[in-house]
Amino acid sequence: MTVTPDSARTGRHTYRGGVPEAPPARTRWLRRLLLLNLLVEVLIVVTGGLVRLTGSGLGCPTWPQCVPGSYVPTHEQEQGIHKFIEFGNRTLTGLVGIVALVLLIALYRWARDRPELIRGTWVVLAGVAAQAIVGGITVLTGLNPWIVAFHFLCSMALVGVATWLYWRHARPAGATTSLVHPLVDRAAWAVCVLAGVVLTLGTVVTGSGPHSGDAEAPARTGFDPRTISWLHADAVMLFTGLVIAVWLGARLTSRSPRPTRAWGLVLVVTLAQGLIGYVQYLTGLPEVLVLAHMLGASLLVVTIARALVLSRTAEPVPTDSPAGGSVAGD
Repeated sequence: MTVTPDSARTGRHTYRGGVPEAPPARTRWLRRLLLLNLLVEVLIVVTGGLVRLTGSGLGCPTWPQCVPGSYVPTHEQEQGIHKFIEFGNRTLTGLVGIVALVLLIALYRWARDRPELIRGTWVVLAGVAAQAIVGGITVLTGLNPWIVAFHFLCSMALVGVATWLYWRHARPAGATTSLVHPLVDRAAWAVCVLAGVVLTLGTVVTGSGPHSGDAEAPARTGFDPRTISWLHADAVMLFTGLVIAVWLGARLTSRSPRPTRAWGLVLVVTLAQGLIGYVQYLTGLPEVLVLAHMLGASLLVVTIARALVLSRTAEPVPTDSPAGGSVAGD
């Protein structure tokens, strides 16, 4: 049965089975914009990785100009191909910002009754602007490894928000409740926290290794690469165990198959990331595997954010269901 509340009478949405629907054409375009927003956020992580792996971090040695007196590379520059790689990555930042701005305008026009999506898009747009400034500081400090690490972690956060926007749009508006047991829900949020720890340690590993981002004057954290790599590996093993626990908990307590499938995908990506990480470490950090590992980090953030959205529902959870029940001592 189709219900038509006030928002539907204004031509903004209809509701089918409790799920808001914009007119089909608007829905398709909005969903495409949300997907494009996510894709460009992941893409700029990959191009940033290319900048680092090709030693092009100082291909444009100043900021906001590429070289003093010019915002674009010049023939007189000594940086060769590196100037084009770095300039391309800077240009992509503008594209990411434009996509976020267009998405924000579309939400105000077609989904004004979804304020959570509007707020999330404002976060992305502000984050892109802040990232441009952080990128400039990175260049002006000669690729300080700690600022480079912060730059990457901010990108991961933006990927997470963009993912949440894409999958949250398909769910009903309003407050949500968990589809899994409260203990599993808490463990899922612990996965997010531990993922942040793993990603942070990964940036320290990179900052301690050979891929600093500048071919001429590599910056280092000062940590022993082997020691920090094994610390990172220990965190990954703990993270993998917690992901397995959440997947099993979802399988046992969820009243919908969605959370189980979603956390199963998180586990698959986690295992793939672990495999790539070990292989790149044992083979001397070849550039192709390092880039694949950076892409894998983005995909891990995507799958975790997706799983969090799909583990909740706007429908009330019965008190006698596994998700709404309690465990002795809880």
